[in-house]
Amino acid sequence: MATSYLIGLDYGSESARGVLVDVSTGLQVASHTHAYRHGIMTQTLPGGEQLPRGWALQNATDYVEAAEAILTELGNGRDIEGIGLGFTASSPMPVAANGQPLSELYPADPHAYVKLWKHGAAQKYADDINLRGGSYLENFGGKVSGEWLLAKAVQIAAESPETWNRTARFIESGDWLVWQLSGRECRSLGFAAYKAQYSEEDGYPGDILAGLETRLDVPAPVGTNAGYLTDGWLQKTGILGKAAIAVSVIDSHVVLPAIGAVRKGCLVGALGTSAAYLLLSERYQPLPAGIEGVAFNGSMRDLWCYESGQASFGDTLAWFNKNFPRSTDPGESFDLYNAGAAGLTPGENRLVALDWWNGNRVPLADSRLSGIIMGLSMQTSSIDIYRGLMEALCFGARSIIDLFEAGDIDIERVLMTSGLAQNNRLLIQIMADVIKRPIDVPELENATAVGAAIHGAVAGGVVGSYEEGAVRFGAKSYRHYVPNSRNASTYDTLYGLYREMSQSVRARASMHTLHSLPSADAGSNNADPHIERSVA
Repeated sequence: MATSYLIGLDYGSESARGVLVDVSTGLQVASHTHAYRHGIMTQTLPGGEQLPRGWALQNATDYVEAAEAILTELGNGRDIEGIGLGFTASSPMPVAANGQPLSELYPADPHAYVKLWKHGAAQKYADDINLRGGSYLENFGGKVSGEWLLAKAVQIAAESPETWNRTARFIESGDWLVWQLSGRECRSLGFAAYKAQYSEEDGYPGDILAGLETRLDVPAPVGTNAGYLTDGWLQKTGILGKAAIAVSVIDSHVVLPAIGAVRKGCLVGALGTSAAYLLLSERYQPLPAGIEGVAFNGSMRDLWCYESGQASFGDTLAWFNKNFPRSTDPGESFDLYNAGAAGLTPGENRLVALDWWNGNRVPLADSRLSGIIMGLSMQTSSIDIYRGLMEALCFGARSIIDLFEAGDIDIERVLMTSGLAQNNRLLIQIMADVIKRPIDVPELENATAVGAAIHGAVAGGVVGSYEEGAVRFGAKSYRHYVPNSRNASTYDTLYGLYREMSQSVRARASMHTLHSLPSADAGSNNADPHIERSVA
């Protein structure tokens, strides 16, 4: 019997990664990563046109280029039964009726490009939506974020009506890529519910923007077969077999089956450049105050998934390491910082920080907020600050867990996943100490991409359920972290200070004032006006 395979695609902010999974053994047999040609565009478009402050765009052609490179590398000459993909969210784009990105037709128009999740210039439109209110906000804490689809659609219509008039479909990039691969537009319930406030009862919000609903589409639950890889793609990549394409899944959600989070009570922290925290439940509870959203069948079949997160996580540490390096080699610099931070006891640095380096997602959904470090003195070292930033990230996680507990949603098991969770043991131990709960970290390489492959397995009928997919293709072992009770008292004190800072209305008002200060003209500063490429 010929060997058959699954492919999982993980589309992140800087690059895409794919894994090849052997259906018979359940093992990963290959992986491939492809960096986006244009990266994250924050200062200029490909043609050199300047971008305003707070913009973060991507080029849709990069996604197709990455898909062709990965699918060819992994699938050429192989029988592929299913392909799944996770995609960073919310990253919508305007396209023509045939799916062609408007950026290909109007390359000098910034509103024609993908608005990446971290695009902060739509926040004021989110604020306007929130002031108007509506029943569709009930499952989203009474507010939408500037990172999400609705605010980005309103921004285009308000700032470039001609672009909006040219937009036949406004679509998440993950859904668009499924369309390109399968030849069929099939949208994801997860993206629609969490990022566009869709509900099965009421559809999309009808009073946000005239004509918006006609540019969207009715979505399908996770695990749905969106179609099969087109003949054109089969020829380009050399893939054999039908290759069922699963509907896309939010990147932080797609990992769930790969790490065994397929049952109620699992709290999963997907720790990437930002962090998402997902809590699965069999029963619906009204959304706890401050938590971002909840949907059914959008992340895992037959379960409610409550979503929350931190707008900045790994990229906070990357920012510090990049700007205050201890070595010319970024990896060595991280190692030196971690080794130094491990030598400090909780509270020894006399610092407490606020983790809003890229704004706040939970509970305030405000991208204009910023970070704080309190306690700096002439005795403070760079290692002290690094340790304080690590602790701040963990305090942010604890504040989210507090909200879940206040909402009476049971937490039976905590799992942390991502390369950061696997490789930075000090960070996860601090996390366990701060939240005062055991943490399991799955020992599985490329867990997010493997999760995508399991979605492909469900869509292709290789497995009958996500539970079966988790057993056959997911993690087999876990590294277990136990909280150190000796650190509890000190971390409770520091966390109390963190809470005081985060709840200060005057501090937040000051952050808004700082954010609104005029910036230097982009053409007259000394910054390199090219494409941002963050330290991984």
